[in-house]
Amino acid sequence: MPDDAAARAAAEARAAAEEGSAFSHAAVDPDATAAYGADPDQVIDFYAPREVLSPGGGLAPLVVVLHGGAWRAPYDRRHVTPFADFLARRGFAVANVEYRRGGVSVPGQGAAAGAGDVGPVAGRWPETFDDVAAAMDALPALVREFLPQADSRRIVVTGHSAGGHLALWAAARHLLPADAVWRIDRPAPLRGVVALAPIADFTVAEKLDVCGGACRQLLGGEEGFTVRLPYADPALLLPTGIATTLVQGRADTVVPQAVAEAYADAAAKAGEVVGLTLLEDVGHFPLIDPAADACAVVAEEIAQLAW
Repeated sequence: MPDDAAARAAAEARAAAEEGSAFSHAAVDPDATAAYGADPDQVIDFYAPREVLSPGGGLAPLVVVLHGGAWRAPYDRRHVTPFADFLARRGFAVANVEYRRGGVSVPGQGAAAGAGDVGPVAGRWPETFDDVAAAMDALPALVREFLPQADSRRIVVTGHSAGGHLALWAAARHLLPADAVWRIDRPAPLRGVVALAPIADFTVAEKLDVCGGACRQLLGGEEGFTVRLPYADPALLLPTGIATTLVQGRADTVVPQAVAEAYADAAAKAGEVVGLTLLEDVGHFPLIDPAADACAVVAEEIAQLAW
């Protein structure tokens, strides 16, 4: 086998093993669930901190988790419940947000979009964005009622893959175009954002065909992509003024390192320093896998901003 073919085979085997490990954990039920809207997907699961780490036994920082899955319906919040529980066991209060995702099957919109596949479309415009904005706006009141152990003055938003995109977007709503219904007047009161292998730059992600053209699908195809990019692409919504760290595996073949680097470069050009933690020999899924060392790194990055 030629060296490059052998390397590809090894990378594919590692990626499969990492994905298998991340999805091998049993789902962890929340301590409470609350609705932020009428749709069944407009809910937030709450996890109370399993131990108190705050000095004097005070309130715990709140970590808002936005799950990934290319904004597609088959991937819901349940696959990150072990990660949410992992954070709760580290002393954080956790809010695991669900949102509406793409669910209509159409030709050429599957994992290999453009190849004639039939599969779920990535995301729903504008519902996916409606939901993230509504969840963030409803969170303070819901936390007071359902998660009194949480300190809503110390919030860190984290998200994996497509959820990393949504985390960055949620922190940049004050920079949206003036006619955007999701725009807020001032920066959200966040301690920071920790985006995990995020789809952070849509233009670069599309060039690399990340998740089978998911960014293009999310924005409604070629025409929608061009028109809606200023409303959706975190790389165009800078500087946020909110502390931001990206955590990225160098061996990630799902959302390659170049996507995170493009966002960090865009931030630098906008006059903002964004942290970029690159992990050697780590792919896409160990970042949310409680059995992986990379997950402990993620928890530490969150703690650096939260405490």
